[in-house]
Amino acid sequence: MNVPATSTSDADMAPSSRAEHICALPHIPEAVSAVRRRARTVLGQWRVPTLTADDALLVISELTTNAIVHALPPAVLRLSMPEIGSRRALRIEVTDAGPVPQRRTSSDSPHPAEYKENGRGSGIVAALSTRHGISRRPERTTRWADLNMET
Repeated sequence: MNVPATSTSDADMAPSSRAEHICALPHIPEAVSAVRRRARTVLGQWRVPTLTADDALLVISELTTNAIVHALPPAVLRLSMPEIGSRRALRIEVTDAGPVPQRRTSSDSPHPAEYKENGRGSGIVAALSTRHGISRRPERTTRWADLNMET
């Protein structure tokens, strides 16, 4: 599968405040695994500790899946390493064009079995991140998470 080109700065160097990776997300389910593979490569180039990288890949999967399944295109993944307080963090952001408009009717009520397969992403992101949140603008929504860069 072809994933659109990305923008990376300082990718081959040790982490710095300028390290950034941006990747457009194709609006298809197969994009999640392709983006995860690309992110694994970038995190390795940035020398992100293994435990943090493993957690980051799970957060990336959850936020990317949410954008593809529940939001309108286009969507973009952005990885960066800002200073938060006195510590370096790994920031994961997925920006999309906002939620898919839904029209609910009385026959649309979800079945209990659906909750077993879906709806755990926010809890996973919360458990793995030190901070997380949602930023909404009129034409876009960004879900983000910060992970500690501890070894």
